[in-house]
Amino acid sequence: MSYTKIDADILRTLQPPRLAYYGALGLIGIGFCFGAYAFAQQWQTGLGVAGYEHPILWGIYITNFVFWVGIAHSGTLISAVLFLFRARWRTAVARAAEAMTVFAVMTAGLFPIIHIGRPWFFYWLFPYPNERQLWVNFRSPLVWDVFAITTYLTVSAMFLFLGLIPDIAAARDRCTDWRKPIYRALALGWDGSSKRWRHYNSLYAFFAALATPLVVSVHSVVSWDFAMTILPGWHTTIFAPYFVAGAIFSGLAMVITLLIPLRKLLKLEEYITIHHFENLAKMIILTSLIVGYAYLTEFFIAWYSGSVFEQVTFYDRIFGEYRFFAWGMLFCNTIVPLFLFSKTIRTSLLSLFVISILINIGMWLERFVIIVSSLSHDFDPANWPVGLYQPTWVEGAITLGSFCMFFMLFLLFIKNFPAISITEMKEASDTPEPESV
Repeated sequence: MSYTKIDADILRTLQPPRLAYYGALGLIGIGFCFGAYAFAQQWQTGLGVAGYEHPILWGIYITNFVFWVGIAHSGTLISAVLFLFRARWRTAVARAAEAMTVFAVMTAGLFPIIHIGRPWFFYWLFPYPNERQLWVNFRSPLVWDVFAITTYLTVSAMFLFLGLIPDIAAARDRCTDWRKPIYRALALGWDGSSKRWRHYNSLYAFFAALATPLVVSVHSVVSWDFAMTILPGWHTTIFAPYFVAGAIFSGLAMVITLLIPLRKLLKLEEYITIHHFENLAKMIILTSLIVGYAYLTEFFIAWYSGSVFEQVTFYDRIFGEYRFFAWGMLFCNTIVPLFLFSKTIRTSLLSLFVISILINIGMWLERFVIIVSSLSHDFDPANWPVGLYQPTWVEGAITLGSFCMFFMLFLLFIKNFPAISITEMKEASDTPEPESV
């Protein structure tokens, strides 16, 4: 595959989109506006429009927060970790995974703000000298989340932008429409000199090494939001590795969910091949087995602890009011991925797409079950609610809006920036041809 062909094929994806693209963007935009309207209703009326009632004061919003932080982790794994291990197959899928990471973190960061009830005071969570002579409570999980999200978003966005610079310069040299001055500014004067390439490669490797520990640390901090309490079902030492494995598991599924339509929409079948999807499926098998082992460990710890509160909580999780959510979680996260052991299914895009969606549903249910079922059965049976926690239309609309926001940002990205790294595709090309000077 020649360098000229790589340039032409990937930069072709930045041409004006077809009508179907605008139709999809319009539908997603409507869903986002509906979510924004629901948030405006909550802003004006108060948090009472949500379905919270004592003792369930963490519900859909925190479920969505943990879900989106988990989605973000796979991008760093695919891009940074596999880069350090010199896995060449990551080249075609790394850019989409990096963009997914940034947009998922942006979406996740909204939910703690939505959850606090008075979102116009969210800046109080930042530790800075102020005229109120107040200081943040560093023992609050909200403050931990602020540090985790801002750190992860900053490093992930810088890592994505750094990898884009040579490709933006290539788009700058060939673009003739309104985006040319934007590309010129974002390219930062890139001229392709050996000095630029030397600094670029060093900095890219540095950011890859910096981003890799974030895969473990950020979702560990999120898991400590729960594990540091004494609530049955939360107070356990396995939450950090359990949440990290689940985050990578769900993120890999979302990568497949995005890549299959992207491959078809942008006609990139020659670059994103079945081989890439098969490797992603193998990683899903591994992380699914780890997540399934964590489920078994959770139940074993509850039984072995001898604590009646832990035992009743997990018994109720399986046989109580939320049993359908728990069994759905177990089915989607432990049974469905086992079908990927079949090479026929691993290499079928339709089967992979269905399985990836089921895994995303299962991982959302996992976060819901962990949060809601544990809160609904605390130490005092007098607090236990009668019936199920019932989310309101506001929570549902805001959840829909978050998914629409994520997909809208991703659609805008792939039509304005190369969805595959031109530079890395040239490096991985088996029959390169030198570019003319």
